[in-house]
Amino acid sequence: MEPEDLQAFRELIETGIPFNRYLGVQLLDLGERQCRLLLPFRPELVGDGRRQALHGGVISALIDACGGFAVWSTGSIHDRVATIDLRVDYLQPATACDIIAHARIRLLGNRVGNVSTVVYAADTPDRVIAEGRSVYNIRRI
Repeated sequence: MEPEDLQAFRELIETGIPFNRYLGVQLLDLGERQCRLLLPFRPELVGDGRRQALHGGVISALIDACGGFAVWSTGSIHDRVATIDLRVDYLQPATACDIIAHARIRLLGNRVGNVSTVVYAADTPDRVIAEGRSVYNIRRI
């Protein structure tokens, strides 16, 4: 990916999508059929205050964004990518920690992309918090 394309995707991911901006999503890596996003922990994102665990919706939103951008990055920033299906398995709570989502394209066609995403604690990569499977519609422009 050309540096100017990477910068355009970074701006879109981090500031161009209001919900991502609210969450504080940061791009770590994009290209070669994969994407990695960081979500810094903030108390406003907690879903279970008894154990300070991130809300499941925040985790699923990160999985969806990460998978979508893995697919999107295979084309042009002017393309359109929309979620068709998203499944999330929550394996353990994300308690007061930064998390990383790593999406890898499993199957990519002209109009549909299938992605597998793993979410883990940033300071403990072997601590898998959730896994996602997602399918995206691609409209090339």
